[in-house]
Amino acid sequence: MSSKHPLKLLVERQKNGRACGMYSICSANEYVITAAMERAMAGNDYVLIEATANQVNQFGGYTGMKPADFRDFVYSLALKAGFPYDKILLGGDHLGPLTWQAETAETALEKSRELIRQYVLAGFTKIHIDTSMKMADDSLNIPMSTAIIADRGAMLVREAELAFAQVHRNNPEALEPVYVVGSEVPIPGGSRDSGECIHVTEATDFESMVETFKQAFHQYQLESAWANVIAVVVQPGVEYGDERIHEYERPAARRLSRSLQKYPGLVFEGHSTDYQTAHALKEMVEDGIAILKVGPALTFALREGLFALSHMEAELFRFSAEVEQSRFIEVLDSCMAYHPENWLHHYHGRPGEIRYARKFSFSDRCRYYLPAVEVQTALERLMKNLQLVDIPLTLLSQFMPVQYKKVRDGLLQRDAESLLKDRIINCIDEYLYAVKPGSS
Repeated sequence: MSSKHPLKLLVERQKNGRACGMYSICSANEYVITAAMERAMAGNDYVLIEATANQVNQFGGYTGMKPADFRDFVYSLALKAGFPYDKILLGGDHLGPLTWQAETAETALEKSRELIRQYVLAGFTKIHIDTSMKMADDSLNIPMSTAIIADRGAMLVREAELAFAQVHRNNPEALEPVYVVGSEVPIPGGSRDSGECIHVTEATDFESMVETFKQAFHQYQLESAWANVIAVVVQPGVEYGDERIHEYERPAARRLSRSLQKYPGLVFEGHSTDYQTAHALKEMVEDGIAILKVGPALTFALREGLFALSHMEAELFRFSAEVEQSRFIEVLDSCMAYHPENWLHHYHGRPGEIRYARKFSFSDRCRYYLPAVEVQTALERLMKNLQLVDIPLTLLSQFMPVQYKKVRDGLLQRDAESLLKDRIINCIDEYLYAVKPGSS
């Protein structure tokens, strides 16, 4: 008999009046995942790490990893960090036809079934089903109905249940997967138009959505799986673009939040929570948005840390004939300029504005280029160069003032890797403040 899923326990605590939650790391970056594990060890916490369908799938995704590869990658980082495997929760994000929208519904959904199957067989136990997008033979002029979205979603959940039955036969102690559904799903990776108006999901639409999905599960004889639906993705009014952040406005989401009280087994899952203030994140958790997805904000913090270290490297070795500088910032931007496919539809304007966005945009398309060979080579050289010296406190104060204070207080080592991970932890700590009751 398997134990109860930690996310189901989280829902129970929420429904018993505790304003608690869990943040979800949507990143495949080694530094981000390791930083999260190291921070979690301090509080004996779980880490919830999610892979997105276009990032990790049966064909490798843009990371080159299949679901089992991603699992092994995360576990290898846990082994290095000394983080216990039983504190790792793996999730699949936007699982469905996201990557195959240009294909017909029949072929895209067939690939989606295999996608779901591989995620569940690889041990992913938090499954976000997203069938909200149109495919090639869906009508362009008619909005996607919730009924179609729910029917396709239930079909994919049936595939997940079949896969878990296979897992359970091999391991009776395996955690049952829990599901996240919904039809008002924000675009993965943030808005492409920072000026667009963000509409909070209407309470009546949310209630209709829940009922429609429940009926679809019933039609597919998935009543037991419906009991494992723990969250619904809604739009609570948060989003971000290149330079603009749509802040959480509690009054605008009040009716939506109150409607959640009708459903004892459900919480909300918030997507695109990146860059919200710690106070806003805490309000979201208090209002029932118990699962907070974050990705670009973490790699944005990583990028800031790498840029800061690059500036320190430049000052330290500017006149050195023995040390070849990494030129990390220039190498990254050059790689992005020569391979524009991952930012072309996100950054607009004059050449100077696009150059600026490539480096500093909140949408952080930089993250797609960090695995590139030339960028990785520059990053490794940057870290090796900074191992040659004791980073002066003066430079640390100039370029990483928060880390400077921690070093001075004896809370942080002064090596480049520790500094870089701590810059990511700055972001993580805002989420921990939000999801842990009594945090101050």
